Amino acid sequence: MKPEIQIFGLSIKTFGVTFALGFIACWGLVARRLRELGKPVDWSYEIIFAALVGGVVGARAYYLIQNYDRVRHDLLGSVFSGSGLVWYGGAIGGAIGVIAWMRWRRALELRMLDMSAIALSLGYGIGRIGCQLSGDGDYGIRSHLPWAMGYPHGTVPTPPGVRVQPTPIYETAAMCLLAYMLWRLRDRVRPGVLFALYLLLSGLERLLVEFIRRNHEVLAGLTAPQLESIALCVLGLAWLSALLRRGGIAALRPAAA
Repeated sequence: MKPEIQIFGLSIKTFGVTFALGFIACWGLVARRLRELGKPVDWSYEIIFAALVGGVVGARAYYLIQNYDRVRHDLLGSVFSGSGLVWYGGAIGGAIGVIAWMRWRRALELRMLDMSAIALSLGYGIGRIGCQLSGDGDYGIRSHLPWAMGYPHGTVPTPPGVRVQPTPIYETAAMCLLAYMLWRLRDRVRPGVLFALYLLLSGLERLLVEFIRRNHEVLAGLTAPQLESIALCVLGLAWLSALLRRGGIAALRPAAA
């Protein structure tokens, strides 16, 4: 584990480095896709800024809501604390920020949502590298599998000798593969299909990985992220089902020029 690195006497958090790299990668992807769509490439800076602001605010707000009993005695101090970010809160906040930007630019359309789905997948995959490097507690349950590992020097260390499922590695692999698949399909399916696939497959990924994560169960033996993931899967399936009912497989293909 390497929660921090020293550069010229400065201590830099590796999670922060990968967080920044994730946004840089998403910016590059968005810029290229905007060029392909014939949109102003300069919009990429605005989109990423909207996603960054909305994402950080949403991730922080979600954390405070989830941990209200722990932070309510110093709520203001907790708001500006340097720790505590939740992915789904960041996704919701980032989506609000980007959709608000799209409405302002009058660019809210399915192709832009598809582009955002690819960027979300890539950003999530890179972000989990930061979780792995910092050992921030996003790892899984105890395991004796050959590739199980300990996080004794993480920011949330495992007990000496204890090995666990390296779930951040699983999620990085799954979400980067999803980003690659969506990117390859970007001009091969009808606008909106990529976003529906993202909802379905990203939700399924998180639903499954939660079975070997350490989050607490909240309802029917499921964790809060699993309930949220089920909601995403249902939305994605409903979207795809509506398209298929309208015209079968042909309804998923791009309209003829």
